[in-house]
Formats: sequence, C-alpha cells, structure tokens
Amino acid sequence: EIVRDAVTIEHEFVRDSLPVELIGMNSGLMCQYIEFVADRLLYSLGVSKIYNVKNPFDWMDMISLQGKTNFFEKRVGEYSKAGVGVAAEEQVFTLDADF
Repeated sequence: EIVRDAVTIEHEFVRDSLPVELIGMNSGLMCQYIEFVADRLLYSLGVSKIYNVKNPFDWMDMISLQGKTNFFEKRVGEYSKAGVGVAAEEQVFTLDADF
C-alpha cells in the first residue's frame, strides 16, 4: 500500500511537471518508468510486482539502477579531508594567489 501511494503521488508530480510532450520523454512514459522502478523495489524486497511494466527508458539502466548507491545511503570516500596525507610544513595558508 505504501508503494502504491508513493506511485500515485509521483504520477501527480510528473503530470504537473511535464505538461508538454517532449520527444522521447513525456508524462506517460515517466509514469511507466515510476511503475517500473516501484516493481523493481518490490522485487528486491521479496514482494510480488504490482505493475508488471517494462522499462520505457532502457538507457536509465546504465545511469541509475545497476551498481549505483544512493549518495545519502553510503559513506562517501571520494572526498579528501583537508590536511590528511600532507606534511605539516606543506600545510600553509596564504593570501598571495596570483590571478
């Protein structure tokens, strides 16, 4: 029921956000994609699919679904901390940058 409610809310948002038909992407296809993602989530949780629709945007598989992690769900290790791995004598702050 939670997933159905979420899909309904997403449908309303998409219809309001995409009132104009775009080439290759319109509110109907976006709604189908939302249903596809909801089914994928249900399947990953071990629950039966509700919508049984195919992905209308095959290219989205390469971008967002396979092997990616939500930024907020994972500890980010790609950023460096200031001063870590740098010798103390190299940690100098100056205001003499030449622009």
